[in-house]
Amino acid sequence: MQGYKETRVSTHVNVRHPTPAFGLEEESEEEVEEESEEESEEGTEKRKGAQGVIEIDNPNLVKPKSIKARDVDVEKTTELSRREREEIEKQKAHERYMRLQEQGKTEQARKDLERLNLIRQQRAEAAKKREEEKAAKESKKAEARK
Repeated sequence: MQGYKETRVSTHVNVRHPTPAFGLEEESEEEVEEESEEESEEGTEKRKGAQGVIEIDNPNLVKPKSIKARDVDVEKTTELSRREREEIEKQKAHERYMRLQEQGKTEQARKDLERLNLIRQQRAEAAKKREEEKAAKESKKAEARK
């Protein structure tokens, strides 16, 4: 734009100042950048206008809190939320139940073992019956050959 010179201010806002119209040379971008670097390095330079009075801070900026090693309490345990506690208790109860289940001490384990014994008994009887029928067939074949 003619008639205006754009400069950078340390708050990262572009500000336009009217340029003199009497044929003075404009500063190149490199010179402007060098000056802005010098301004940011000095930091003690007096600001013009309202900039010297108003200091703007971002209210949404979360500043990290640094904790010194001597201030850290190693023995302090963080409290778990209700949901986390319930989840941990649920897992422990399930593990305890599975251990008892393996040992056959729960009601469900006893019922499972009773069913298993019943099935084994039925299979043994069925196998015995098949053997008897097979022996009977062979004896009939042997009598038929004679």
